[in-house]
Amino acid sequence: MILVLQALHRYTACMKKPKTQYTIRNVPERLDAKLRETAIEYGQSLNEASLAALKKGLGAADAPPPAYHDLDDLAGTWVKDKASERALNEMRQIDKEMWK
Repeated sequence: MILVLQALHRYTACMKKPKTQYTIRNVPERLDAKLRETAIEYGQSLNEASLAALKKGLGAADAPPPAYHDLDDLAGTWVKDKASERALNEMRQIDKEMWK
């Protein structure tokens, strides 16, 4: 019993604060492959890549989330224009000779 306590004390003596550990089961093959690719790409361990992915996915990353600049501000602003409608209708025509 004394040896076990000594070993436990030596094992935990170097740890500044306790770390929480997880065991994740049933990781899909595609996710496993992506995590391993990411780890290699960034020169990280699988653990580091997994933690980074979890942080990013949960919005708990150290860096602020990226600002997305998409076309949301254009939604609902379409103005009908006869010339544009005509041009779009011309583009929608299927050239049957090309599909032979």
